[in-house]
Order: sequence, then structure tokens, then C-alpha cells
Amino acid sequence: MSKKIYYATYSHPFAELLVAQDNQGVCAVLLGDHQHDLITDLQSRFSKDEIIEDKALLQKNLQRVKDFLTRPDHPLKLKLSLHGTDFQKRVWHVLEKIPIGTTVSYSQIAEQIGQPTAMRAVAGACAKNPVALAVACHRVLRSDGGISGYRWGVERKRKLIALEKKYATDAAHS
Repeated sequence: MSKKIYYATYSHPFAELLVAQDNQGVCAVLLGDHQHDLITDLQSRFSKDEIIEDKALLQKNLQRVKDFLTRPDHPLKLKLSLHGTDFQKRVWHVLEKIPIGTTVSYSQIAEQIGQPTAMRAVAGACAKNPVALAVACHRVLRSDGGISGYRWGVERKRKLIALEKKYATDAAHS
């Protein structure tokens, strides 16, 4: 059965942004270089649904994402509507709880969900994450602390981690 997915885009200095929601909550926060590519990505993720642009409806959620990119020490409070497999959802729920300024490894996530040998599957779930920033896949690193792939670009991942660490450190010292 087809449902309606509403979306809005915004040009932010960090990235082009797209926020989308269905009747349950925010189902996509996408980052990229071109708004057209983000809309195409949304359409492929929800190919059976009706995609409708509605900036007025999404104004509050879009503002929350913009505010988070400016001040990540303020929680990104979005009601989420996650669409994925049961395994992906288990991984994403763990990722939602990683505190700002903190990083964890894929193996630590695998341990937390009770599947210690599932590091590659955890990495795959991170790559399929439809809600950048809200489900903090950017806070997951290799076991050696290195930055591996990021759905929205490794350089963006580096910048997010640095920005969050700065604000987490500033908050700890104030």
C-alpha cells in the first residue's frame, strides 16, 4: 500500500540537506552535494510511495537539523520512523544512544546487540541508515580508531566528529 512521504530540502554550508517524514515521523535525513541527488535517493528508498515536497510541514524538523549542524551539543530531537530490517533497526537503536563527542567501533556495536561476530553486518546497517545525524552512524569507527566509509562522505564524517568533540569538550569545561 502506497503512503505519502513529505520532504523539504535546504542548502547548508555543511551539505545539501533533505528531511522527509511519513505519518509516523522523520523517515529520512539525507546529506549530499546536490539536492537533485538527494531527491533521487529519497525516491529510490520509497519507490512505492508518493513523494511530495512540503517545506511548511517540515519547517520545524528541518530547523532542528540545521541547529544541530550549528550546535551539536543541543540534542537532535526528531520523532523517527525507521524503515529497515529487524537487524538494521537493532543497530540503529544502539547508534541513537551514542553520546555526542564519543565514538565506538563496529565490533562494540556488534557486542551490544549480542552478535559479536557481526561487525560487517553492523557496517552494512550503518551504510543503510536513512536518517543521518539522528542515527549517529558517523560516530562509529574501525577497531583501530580509523575512519572507514561513510554513506555521506568520509570528509563529512571527519568534520562531524571534530565538530561534536569540540562542543562536547566545551560543554565539559563550562
